[in-house]
Amino acid sequence: MKETGTIAVIGQGYVGLPLALSFAMNGQNVIGVESNPEIRKNLASGRTLQNENWNGKSIETILKEQLESGRYRLSGDTVAAVREAETICLTVGIPVADGQPVLDSFHGACEQIGKGLQAGSLVLIRSTVIPGTSESYCVPLFEKLSGLKFGETLFVAYVPERIAEGSAFEEFRTMPTLIGSSDPQSREKAAEVICINSRSEMIFCHSAIEAETSKVLENLQRDTNIAIAQEFARFAEAAGMNAIDVIRLANTHPRVHMMEPGPGVGGYCIPNAFYYLAHKASELGVSLPIMKAARDLNDQMPNTIVSKTIELLAQAGKKPQESRVAVIGLGMKDYSPDDRLSPSVVICEQLAASGFEVRAYDPNVAKAYPYKVESIEKAVENVDALLILNKISKEFRPSEFFSLLKQPAVILDTRNLVQEKDLPADAVFWRI
Repeated sequence: MKETGTIAVIGQGYVGLPLALSFAMNGQNVIGVESNPEIRKNLASGRTLQNENWNGKSIETILKEQLESGRYRLSGDTVAAVREAETICLTVGIPVADGQPVLDSFHGACEQIGKGLQAGSLVLIRSTVIPGTSESYCVPLFEKLSGLKFGETLFVAYVPERIAEGSAFEEFRTMPTLIGSSDPQSREKAAEVICINSRSEMIFCHSAIEAETSKVLENLQRDTNIAIAQEFARFAEAAGMNAIDVIRLANTHPRVHMMEPGPGVGGYCIPNAFYYLAHKASELGVSLPIMKAARDLNDQMPNTIVSKTIELLAQAGKKPQESRVAVIGLGMKDYSPDDRLSPSVVICEQLAASGFEVRAYDPNVAKAYPYKVESIEKAVENVDALLILNKISKEFRPSEFFSLLKQPAVILDTRNLVQEKDLPADAVFWRI
């Protein structure tokens, strides 16, 4: 192995790219490994759709700077990159389809890593995984393919990413980091690498499965808390209260940290967590009824929004086949360019399937959709209903566009952005 201190980051997505650039900004030689040729081409040209910033610089500016410095370079060859590197960070995700983890990409990346490992290699698994994956699947595979021995010539630790999209550079520095491995040397070597970026606490876990399960539990806790907020919102609606106002009052208690309701839960982190734990729970013969109920409730929120839209339009004497609907927000959360598992996209598709003409606007999401339009004016002009599903910018004020709506307008606000005093006189209004 070349003693260059090179770090290979496998996967240049929402975790891998800011992680690789963080290492590069801190003086390391980094190979960003990306299997998708189109993404690799864009990155090599200094282009990315990610929305991250650090010290007043956008991630695109940082990407261009690190490419020019030579500290960050790209490769599509995992085996070659692993052979060159001293440390390998695996960030390839595990999607879920029909309630089951889809392991092909993750397993494929592990196999390529195993073929390139050399004596002394350190592998940091940063993907969110099914508990038990690192030392029950990855380590035996790495040993088999490389001929190395875990804890002697091969070092492996599970170090979960805990960042929020949009705050990646900051949180790589400030978020406490879990380091899980049954091998003490692997934990120590991992800590030496993590401290390149991190200025926060490092917490050693004496097995990888503890750290893996902790990461899944973090996401499950948020999923469950969001479901509580969704359920409470229906109670508050029936009682004639603003659910978000009541939640904010409850949160004035220092030991209460309630989430706010919304149109659903998107992205790859929170929605997938239950299925990772359920996969392991099934092996162990354990049921997870509360977590499953929470996941099911959050999954149903797009249906709730669509049903409410149809109901309110009926109150206004309008049928789906005769109605146009504007949707504000396509990302999986406020201000996000990431539309993976976005409830907003599900809502648009269900509305279209119900017969509505749908116009959606989100300046943050680059992906083309048949119902996406290029301006908010084009989205809202002469529509029968306005659905506010995301905050699309700090400056966005829905009331500025109410005059463009067809009257009487139906307005659904899932982000608590509308003040009732600003509503058109005959508006039919619903707040989540």
